[in-house]
Amino acid sequence: MQYLADLNPEYELAPRNGTMARYRLQEWLGFVNSDLHKSYSPLFKHSTPELIRAERGEALFKNYALLERSLTSQQWLLGERFSAADAYLFTVTNWAPHVGLDISRLPAITAFQQRVASRPRVQEALLAEGLLRG
Repeated sequence: MQYLADLNPEYELAPRNGTMARYRLQEWLGFVNSDLHKSYSPLFKHSTPELIRAERGEALFKNYALLERSLTSQQWLLGERFSAADAYLFTVTNWAPHVGLDISRLPAITAFQQRVASRPRVQEALLAEGLLRG
């Protein structure tokens, strides 16, 4: 994600290297990768036992609670500006309905998903991937 953001600096999806904001970006990317992304993986397998599904769902909600607190007080993970971490969080969280995870009890996350989904480039990407009807 950082590499792609750095290839297109005009979009300002990643703060400059060496800044505290860049480290915050890395922190959020790491969190989404290690605490959300990996928890979804077993939920895509039909053979995953129900006990594991329930445990992964609980783990996801525990981690989403941290994000909910952060996104209640700010629009984006880094504050004022959309970043690569927001794009990654949107992608991973977009899996929730596909695995039966109802995130509607998380109003800040739900509003975040709607904000990201309304971005023109996101609309283009979703259409190109067949995830949105034109």
